[in-house]
Amino acid sequence: MDRTMILIGAGRGLGNAVAREFASHGFRVVLVARNEERLRDYVNELRQQGFEADFKVADAFYPETLTKAIQETAMEYGTPDALVYNVGITVPDGSREITSQLLMERYQVDAASAYHSAMAVATAEFAEKKGAIIFTGGGFAKTFQPILSLKPLCIDKAALNAMNIVLHHELEPRGIFVGSVLVSGVITPGDERYDPGRIAKEYWKMYEERQEYQVLY
Repeated sequence: MDRTMILIGAGRGLGNAVAREFASHGFRVVLVARNEERLRDYVNELRQQGFEADFKVADAFYPETLTKAIQETAMEYGTPDALVYNVGITVPDGSREITSQLLMERYQVDAASAYHSAMAVATAEFAEKKGAIIFTGGGFAKTFQPILSLKPLCIDKAALNAMNIVLHHELEPRGIFVGSVLVSGVITPGDERYDPGRIAKEYWKMYEERQEYQVLY
């Protein structure tokens, strides 16, 4: 197996669906998240399905842990071919006071660490392999219809959308593709449109075709 995808933000929803989609096309997938016990379960499930999988423990609030996960993956399996950043804090804020401190904390996880991860993976070797970086964006960043119970996330996904545009144009001359799938609905298993498995196919299409760098789904 000569292709590796790093998935930051593993989970039973969209994250694992994207990992499974890439694995079904012959990729080794390396799952990254905070909870080691859950990661072991996810990896075991993928292996039982016949896929090659591994994991690294890291926390998007601490970007240095993401650097370590990316570097360790490269040391063990060689330069990766793709990175998917699928992290976003979706805890409803409701009537909670949105302070500048809270915004900065959320921004680190939702957006700043996405940039950090992209820069960490975008090495000369990654460029030689025509690597791809794909973000999970939010549809409200494109449609201007915020979800008021998720105010910090809406703000961060708008920033992530701008970041995607900047990085796409900055890294494209080096042969690195950067794109974002902007999910515009509630991810729900079994849903006709927003089933995670259906959405995951957009990530693979973006990786394979390398044309549209913003897809509103």
